[in-house]
Amino acid sequence: MKPLIVLLLASATFSGQTVSQLKPQNVTASEVSYQGRKAVRLLAAPLAENGISVAVLVGTRFHNGTLEVDVAGKPGPGAVADARGFIGMAFRIQGGRHEYIYLRPTNGRADDQVRRNHSVQYSSHPDFDFARFRREAPEKYEAYVDLEPGVWTKYKVIVQGPTAKLYVHGADQPCLIVNDLKLGDTEGGVGLWVGPGTEGYFSNLKITPAAR
Repeated sequence: MKPLIVLLLASATFSGQTVSQLKPQNVTASEVSYQGRKAVRLLAAPLAENGISVAVLVGTRFHNGTLEVDVAGKPGPGAVADARGFIGMAFRIQGGRHEYIYLRPTNGRADDQVRRNHSVQYSSHPDFDFARFRREAPEKYEAYVDLEPGVWTKYKVIVQGPTAKLYVHGADQPCLIVNDLKLGDTEGGVGLWVGPGTEGYFSNLKITPAAR
């Protein structure tokens, strides 16, 4: 099986990321085999608020560059009806603040077009959650992409200054462009992220910093 995580930081390469190298926050992490590959499984804490369930990669500092990972998210055991299998990455983590871009896998093939339009989402914790963006800037920070719950999905985010672009399924063009990241041109940690009621799997993570 392929290494779970490869970190490309400066000239060093690290492979075989384990749960011991993650710092779980409001989430339970375990190493499993899922659909034939080694993965980290995350379960959001049952009463955790939206945006705060993340497993931070110990020792990472990320400013500009590329985050790539295979994810599979679905509503977990006992999830409420509006659980969507929320899954993605948090970046530029600074204490209690972070940027995050995530997928809603159960929305991708919903019969309701409005739900389809909410398949991917950018948010910034703690001040800018999806609900605030929908009130103040509807449609600006979310978009449609074809998704299936529980299926391995290629996810890539390219970050440069105040801009982030999300690419899904290995596409050449982004399905979501954010030109005004709310934490600004900063740096911080990187984490595996899941939302309320989610059973999420992560594999083959690569973190590649931009050339200086």
